[in-house]
Amino acid sequence: MSHVSDPIRFAVAVTPSDATVLTPFRCLYVGTAGDVAVRMAGGQTNVTFPNLAVGWHPIQGDMVLNTGTTASDIIAGWG
Repeated sequence: MSHVSDPIRFAVAVTPSDATVLTPFRCLYVGTAGDVAVRMAGGQTNVTFPNLAVGWHPIQGDMVLNTGTTASDIIAGWG
């Protein structure tokens, strides 16, 4: 079992979408600060994280939603 503090093995650039389900990720990198709307792990709750700073964030989910996301240059990491 991996822990949020373990190094990631896979990463992919994310284009926010209200329809695209991603491989479940355990962290997000934000390259340009802003709000990030995420469907959380388990797929039942959407949360908008306001004003995320540039850097890595230990957020687990399977979607980065277009609606509500103003940040850009987002990378999802897992594995």
